[in-house]
Amino acid sequence: MGCFGATILPFVIVVGAAVAPHANLKRQVSQLRPSYDFVVIGGGTSGLTVANRLSGALASKNTLVIEYGEVRFAPGQFDPPTEWTTPAPDAPPRWTLRSLPNPEMGDRPAVVLAGQAVGGSSTINGMFFDRGSQHDYDAWDQVAGPGPGWNWDSIFPYFKKSVTFTEPSPDVAQLYNYTWDVSAYGGTGPIYSTYSSFQWADQHVLGSAWRDMGVQPTQECAGGHKEGICWVPASQHPVTALRSHAGLGHYANVQPRANYDLLVKHQVVRVVWPNSNPKSGPPLVEVRSLNNNQLFNVTVTGEVILSAGALHTPTVLQRSGIGPESFLQTAGIPVVLDLPGVGSNLQDHSGPMITWNYSQPYDASQFFPLPSEMRNATFKAEATNAFGETPAQGPYTLAGGNSAIFVSLPHLTSSFRQITQKIYQMAAHSTFASYLPADLRTSEPILAGYKEQLLTLASLLEQPSSPSLESPWATSEHPNSQALSFLLHPLSRGTVRLNLSDPLAPPLLDYRAGSNPVDFDMHLAHVRYLRRLLDTPILQALGGFETAPGAAVAADDELLKSYVKEKSFLSFMHPCCTAAMMPKPKGGVVDKKLKVHGAKGLRVVDMSVLPLIPAAHLSATAYAVGEKAADIILGDWS
Repeated sequence: MGCFGATILPFVIVVGAAVAPHANLKRQVSQLRPSYDFVVIGGGTSGLTVANRLSGALASKNTLVIEYGEVRFAPGQFDPPTEWTTPAPDAPPRWTLRSLPNPEMGDRPAVVLAGQAVGGSSTINGMFFDRGSQHDYDAWDQVAGPGPGWNWDSIFPYFKKSVTFTEPSPDVAQLYNYTWDVSAYGGTGPIYSTYSSFQWADQHVLGSAWRDMGVQPTQECAGGHKEGICWVPASQHPVTALRSHAGLGHYANVQPRANYDLLVKHQVVRVVWPNSNPKSGPPLVEVRSLNNNQLFNVTVTGEVILSAGALHTPTVLQRSGIGPESFLQTAGIPVVLDLPGVGSNLQDHSGPMITWNYSQPYDASQFFPLPSEMRNATFKAEATNAFGETPAQGPYTLAGGNSAIFVSLPHLTSSFRQITQKIYQMAAHSTFASYLPADLRTSEPILAGYKEQLLTLASLLEQPSSPSLESPWATSEHPNSQALSFLLHPLSRGTVRLNLSDPLAPPLLDYRAGSNPVDFDMHLAHVRYLRRLLDTPILQALGGFETAPGAAVAADDELLKSYVKEKSFLSFMHPCCTAAMMPKPKGGVVDKKLKVHGAKGLRVVDMSVLPLIPAAHLSATAYAVGEKAADIILGDWS
């Protein structure tokens, strides 16, 4: 049994394993039906959720999912044989996209990963399965305009529906002081979430430090209140600790289903309406085989649901003639719909870190085990064996960690009103236009929408219970003695554009990080707040001393700003908001029923529809959006 022990769950769960491919898995056009009622473009997190729910509820209607990638095994964020920070050798393929240089960040590019397999980014993400604050979704609903609700009360039931949460066993809960509230869950969805049966021996160090700084533990951070120290479940199976992802829960584990087809290794080029009239929908779907480059059309009798993700959905629309008119004309693409919001409004979380070291090494008798033990062959072998137990035990059940703080701007700086007043002033005097991409600074819809976003964000940032900063952690052992700073509500806006030299290649990303200067005000406030860790009794007792940015740098705004520019991660892999749910006169791409403005028979269902990025990693929100979208579509077709 090794040194990790075993905890027997008080019930038996059937392990959700990948089901062998069925006849419903297609690889060439000759295997397809003459037509489909629903075609879902993209077999990712939201797309497979919609396909599962539509095919399950409408047995008489056929659903086709078209996916660029293949069915792949998807190991967890931290599974054997990896070490704590090494990549999994058998991870599924992914896109690695590098943005254009960011002038305000030392001309450094953002590096963004996106899943390229059935299940999309749920097959490669960090498995940190949190939800935003209720204020995030209320703000989304506010800027989205009139229509069906997307506020917290409206989307919360879909968070619950999407997941099956398993409580930790009593002894594990007592060992780590886990807290939760089952009323935040209660669903029996196809995606599993649970808490790890393991923590590194120094996980409590930062937990104690945060409490010394006045950050209070929150019993449950998935129920809408998310300010404080949070335990966050991972998207993993409670028995095997294997990754739970959309490719399993919404495809493999619901097959065989006679009306649910999946076409892999194919790229959707565009959607095409008869006579280029978007009011004559639904459109045809033009598809390219990745094996032989053959082009063909799929006939759709009901609807097309575009779910290619925040980075690829805009390029499908742009190739279809839907997007900013000036860009489409430059690209030589006939304009079907002038929607300047397509590929605009790009948002992601970003931020630097603070780092420290210890004047004396950890006491091995007090801190065991630590991540460095994974380099010990004996320990690693025991950890591997423990992961194979029933239920799984040991370090490999931890994924990437499951604890974080979420702190509001009023609780981390007394200057918060000075920051929000800058936002109100730029909205009042329209100085914000100069912070937008050059080709959008005169677009009346984009200007109107961005102004409303700014006013909404200023109000959001003033809420004492609305987080502005996230800092996740699992250990602080050297050289992992660091605290990351996530800017949860950036004001800067980037773009996603078709690559004109190769329109079928991955898109060109212009993150434009730091283009709105107020983002730096928040970055500086976050860093200065995190530096207070080094003054806490527990880190002082351990001999902690700061290595970056240091007191001299932190005391000077310009020096600290330079540090932020040099050390920030420009993407924490949460891209969104590039086909925003907003009114068309305010730069919106879809309405509150997810229909593309002016395009009959076409909806978008993925993270591109968010108008504002929530204070969360996006996986749980992607499932909830898929679940709510499915109900909206079923309501229209019932």
